[in-house]
Amino acid sequence: MSDAYINVFATGGTIAGTAGSATRRDYIAGQIGIDQLLADVAPLGLDMPLVGQEFASIGSEDITPQIWARLHAACVSAMDDTRCKGVIITHGTDTAEETAFLFDQTLPTYKPVVLVGAMRPADAVGSDGLRNFANGVCVVSDDAAAGRGVLLVMNDKIFAARDVRKARTEGTDAFNGFPRGAVGHVTPSSLEWFGPPWRVQEKVRFAFHEALPKVAILFAYAGMPADNVTLALDSGAQGLVLAGFGNGTAPAAVRAALADAVTAGVPVVRATRVDEGLVDREPADDDLGFIAARALGPPKARILLQLLLANGIIDPVRAQEAFDRR
Repeated sequence: MSDAYINVFATGGTIAGTAGSATRRDYIAGQIGIDQLLADVAPLGLDMPLVGQEFASIGSEDITPQIWARLHAACVSAMDDTRCKGVIITHGTDTAEETAFLFDQTLPTYKPVVLVGAMRPADAVGSDGLRNFANGVCVVSDDAAAGRGVLLVMNDKIFAARDVRKARTEGTDAFNGFPRGAVGHVTPSSLEWFGPPWRVQEKVRFAFHEALPKVAILFAYAGMPADNVTLALDSGAQGLVLAGFGNGTAPAAVRAALADAVTAGVPVVRATRVDEGLVDREPADDDLGFIAARALGPPKARILLQLLLANGIIDPVRAQEAFDRR
């Protein structure tokens, strides 16, 4: 397509942040608007034309369902635009994995959607934003980027939305992928995929809902009382995710309370507070009705359970199939 372009949807974050000094530690996210961002990348000589739209100027800790809804609708429109090669979303790193996973489950895979961010503000020494952005353009421009679901590009690495998680609070190498690690390597001038696309021409997995059911995450700790479960249910939670010890375990009294919640019709997912590791099904899950999170950490397990509930999928067997699926 000679007239092809890339949509750039801006939400703020560190990539659009400034500190007013090249050496200050603190900064304010979302200070650079989309027009300025595109002007800053123009001298890089990127091959593909960019069309920008601003959706928010926030740190990603303040992302909301309303912003998600507008952003998602714009991505759907981009999927239908024959001239659009794909979408880049500039995003803060704190919740990038959650936005990526939500959209990964609710968008088709016909065109690439790539999130990029930064760990250092735009005016800091060694700022990584422009390189990550240029790498994102390289990925979206590649025909082989489609059919891989939503991707996140940081520090010359390409991660799949289902795998990626923020693992470090500072430094440009802040993200890991589990269980697959990075699925590709990219620089502004080169791109290497580590395998073929795994979701070629896949349709939407779940319908997108702006108002998702409330799902609470319960973080396990030594001496955790069972009333944590009761408090979550009393606050209106329609589903529960346990960020448990090790392989998704919890004190006996908490497990009993969670089993009671399942009996009352509230689905429960066992995840782990550990950074990496599969939470496999155990024999008691069949009796208690628990769902094993498998490779999904608590934040993504929460989003997937919300989508299941919103789409009327409450049977634990069907729910487990969704958690097992790559």
